[in-house]
This record gives sequence, structure tokens and C-alpha cells, in this order.
Amino acid sequence: MADNMSLFMERLPEMLLSFGAKLIVALIIFFIGKWIAKAISNVVKRLMGKGKMDSNVAQFLGNLIYGVMLAFVIIAAIARLGVQTTSLVAIFGAATLAVGMALQGTLGNFSSGVMLLIFRPFKVGDSVIAGGINGKVHDIGIFATTIIPSDGRKVIVPNGKLSNDTITNFSVMPIRRIELSVNVPGNTDINAVRDLLRAVIDSESDLLKDPAPAIVMTDANAAAIIFGIYANVKNEDYGKVHASMVEKVKLALTTKGFWA
Repeated sequence: MADNMSLFMERLPEMLLSFGAKLIVALIIFFIGKWIAKAISNVVKRLMGKGKMDSNVAQFLGNLIYGVMLAFVIIAAIARLGVQTTSLVAIFGAATLAVGMALQGTLGNFSSGVMLLIFRPFKVGDSVIAGGINGKVHDIGIFATTIIPSDGRKVIVPNGKLSNDTITNFSVMPIRRIELSVNVPGNTDINAVRDLLRAVIDSESDLLKDPAPAIVMTDANAAAIIFGIYANVKNEDYGKVHASMVEKVKLALTTKGFWA
């Protein structure tokens, strides 16, 4: 026992010197690696900012890159101290998998939110049908999107539902087409109906001249004749012009006794 203790004391300075050297190298690896990870993260954030990506997404992805790189830096620094990192990596991987499975739904909403912010199928203020909700987009979050229907309700839709559903955006195109279907009795004078419908079209100053409005007979039988009215307006004028034309068509045909 005395010989072992004497041998240990003799080798202690050498062991401390060796460990000290490893510790210094490990610290150098850590601080340089941390600096590099931070620099790369900042570069990624700036590049995403220049690409007009949403600031929340750019910030998150930059932080995610920094966190992943820092984890590898820490493992490399620990390995330099002589610690076996195989078990540590396995434990880290298992913990990550467990957390991922526990937060599967949340992570799905998050990834869908990132995709929405990157590809931008709609933006705040757009009128949409998304997730089965018809209304204006009030807020686009990382996990959920808030839509305000015309009745003033506040509907929060998980982003995962939006990414798996059809999205109709009524605001993205500058021009929208009004389509009206008009039924009149089968024995009605076709030319008289056309003249009435043309008068309604001519009374709407907000209708675009190019492409020109069209009146088309889409179907006819002994009981009824069906006309289609097709006219284009600026997107922002769609609601008021559509409502106005429906009212004017109904009044004009009712006055003449042409309503089926």
C-alpha cells in the first residue's frame, strides 16, 4: 500500500500536467467552436433576412443551427478530456427521440408554421378559406394561424391542419371574375333578356373593359333558359360589385316578368 501511494504521489505532477494540457485544449475547442457556431448562426440569420424571410423563422432557424453545432462542440471538448462520448451521444439521441415523440403534434404544427412562413400561401390581411374557415388572416404564428370570419369570431387553426388542407386565397390575384347564373322561363325572348343583362353590365362602372364582360346562354330547355354573366373587377371591388349586380339583375328581370 505504501509503495502504491508513493508511486501515485510521484506520478501526480505528471498526471496533473497531462490533464491540465487536455483541459486547456478542451477549453480552446469549446470557446473557438462556440464562436464559430455563433458566427455561422448570425450569417444564416442575415442571409435569411436579405431573402425577405419572416423574422421569426429566421431567428428560430439561426438559433437551431447554433444549438446543434454547440452540442457537437461540447461533445468534442468532452472527448478531448479522455471521456468516452459514445454513451453520451446515445443518451442524447434517445432523449431527443423521446422528446420528439412526446411533442409529435406540436412539432408537426411548428414545421407546418415554418413552411407557411417560408412559402407564404397567404399573408396577414388576406381573405382565405383555410382549415375550413372563411375569413381574414389576422395572425400567422409558428404553431397556429388566427383567422377572423365576417361575423367577428376569432378562430385559431393549428398550422398542421392548414398544411394538410386546401387553401383558397381570394386576395392574392389583382383581378377576380364575377360569375352569375340567370334562369328565365323557356318561352322568354332571348334578345330581350340579353338587352336587360347588357344594361345591368353597362351600369356598373367598376367592371373592367378588358377582358370584356360576356353574356352567354349556357343551357336551354322547354322549362327554362339559363344565361351566364361573366365580368372582371379589381379584387378589392369584388364584394360590392357582385352584390350590386345580383340586386340589379333580379330587379330588372322581375320588372319585365322574365324571372323563372
